[in-house]
Amino acid sequence: MSLSEQFAQAQLDSKNLSERPDNMTLLKIYALFKQGSSGDASGERPGMTDFVARAKWDAWQALAGTSTEEAQQQYIDLIEDLK
Repeated sequence: MSLSEQFAQAQLDSKNLSERPDNMTLLKIYALFKQGSSGDASGERPGMTDFVARAKWDAWQALAGTSTEEAQQQYIDLIEDLK
């Protein structure tokens, strides 16, 4: 199975985890998914009043420079660990 196929399967698997991950793990999942699918964070950082969007953007921005393939592999590994 190719890396992109494994990434797609991990996306499906992430929706069927036995228990909901904690918030920090959810941020990591989100950031790795965005980096693996869209590359480095783009757009402006959300404002102070939108705490959730700001935390998500910050987590994604922290991965700037990580290659798409590396982010996809980390995402796959994280989802496998959570299963």
